Amino acid sequence: MILFRNATYLGKVVDLLITENNTENTQYNFTFDPEDGFHKHYQNYAENYGKQGGRIVAIGENLETPQNCTVIDMSGKILFPSMIDVHTHFRDPGMEWKEDINTGLEAALHGGYSHILCMANTSPVNDNASTTRYMLEKATKTHPYGPFLHPVAAATIGLKGEEMAPLGELSEAGCIAVSNDGVPLYSTEMVRRVMEYGNDLDMLFIDHCEDPYLARGAHMNEGNLSAKLGVKGQPDIGEALQVARDALLAEYLNVPVHIAHVSCKRSLDEIKRAKDRGINLTAETCPHYLLIDENAIDNYNTNAKVNPPLRTWDDVLALREAVKSGLIDCMITDHAPHSMQDKENPLDMVPNGISGLDTALTLLWRLVEENIFIQEDIIRTYTINPAKRFKLPYNNFQKGDVADFFFFDPSITWIANKENFYSKSANTPFLNEEMKGRVCTAYLGGKKVF
Repeated sequence: MILFRNATYLGKVVDLLITENNTENTQYNFTFDPEDGFHKHYQNYAENYGKQGGRIVAIGENLETPQNCTVIDMSGKILFPSMIDVHTHFRDPGMEWKEDINTGLEAALHGGYSHILCMANTSPVNDNASTTRYMLEKATKTHPYGPFLHPVAAATIGLKGEEMAPLGELSEAGCIAVSNDGVPLYSTEMVRRVMEYGNDLDMLFIDHCEDPYLARGAHMNEGNLSAKLGVKGQPDIGEALQVARDALLAEYLNVPVHIAHVSCKRSLDEIKRAKDRGINLTAETCPHYLLIDENAIDNYNTNAKVNPPLRTWDDVLALREAVKSGLIDCMITDHAPHSMQDKENPLDMVPNGISGLDTALTLLWRLVEENIFIQEDIIRTYTINPAKRFKLPYNNFQKGDVADFFFFDPSITWIANKENFYSKSANTPFLNEEMKGRVCTAYLGGKKVF
């Protein structure tokens, strides 16, 4: 067993006691039940993690030291349960010069994550079982102890929106959700079919909400700044229209839906209406929508080009309040790595996306230090809610919980650049900024993974 002493958790100094293996689990009558809240694809987890890995024994002040126990002092470190990112892009297969499964999981590991959902816009697209199996096999080979990769199936063949992908085949191969992320679905009939079939297969539908006509040819938020720069903008109403459509369909079909990367207040208004009516809808947002607004793209800063685009400061404030109130359920990175060459072109020619796994927690901790968020807000949106919504194991520091956790050192200072990223790419609007705080050590299934 291991006893971690003097860590800070939820504002208190505590000790944490964990088991390390199945022999120690037996002493506490800890058992593994794959049906206990896990998705049917629990086989995506490693054997040692699910069946034999370490568990939480106790957390509290001044715990007694058991016999034959390793004691580690963690004074000055912040204790977190491992986080779960339900929206990332690893570019593998097909675009490994931007990111591959190994480097993506390494960035996730050092960012504090235990489980990662990967979107389907790879090359080839993850619209067939062989691609799904390739992703899972490579993840298991490169990171046998985690973080654990969970592929998201393409909703349509080639993400073209014309023919539904073979969801049954993809589900059997290991996909736990379905999305056409990156390419909005314009056919309401197709959205309905994907929602229904996905629900039957226990694959939650994650929708990229963007009206394909209002957003066509856009490169930033529509407003005064887009007019000043002479760049076509995307109005926030285009996002909100699709949110409302999905909410109505979910209500009519009595199936769940998850709204991807919410960026604006108009969408929040539709989400609130849906939840007030009892619709089974959840929503996510990203750290960059909580920290910066459209002004980050001024002077044609291509590293600030994302989709949906950065909006106004009023939208930033509304999203912060939505996280605090629980209207936004999950936090994600929408990790979208691109090479330096990809972003060294005119604004209208560069791809959308921010590389976020390396910086997400550090950036959110800024909001904690500014008394905008508290640690519980991060844990709720980055661990508890995503785990429950996508049926993944998580650590709530209750006796018997899987021992997934990490320590964050708020005193570490570092520069956000490629040399300090574990991801292959460092396309971020925070490039070359001094960062304060970083994950310093992590455990998955009771095993020290770095």
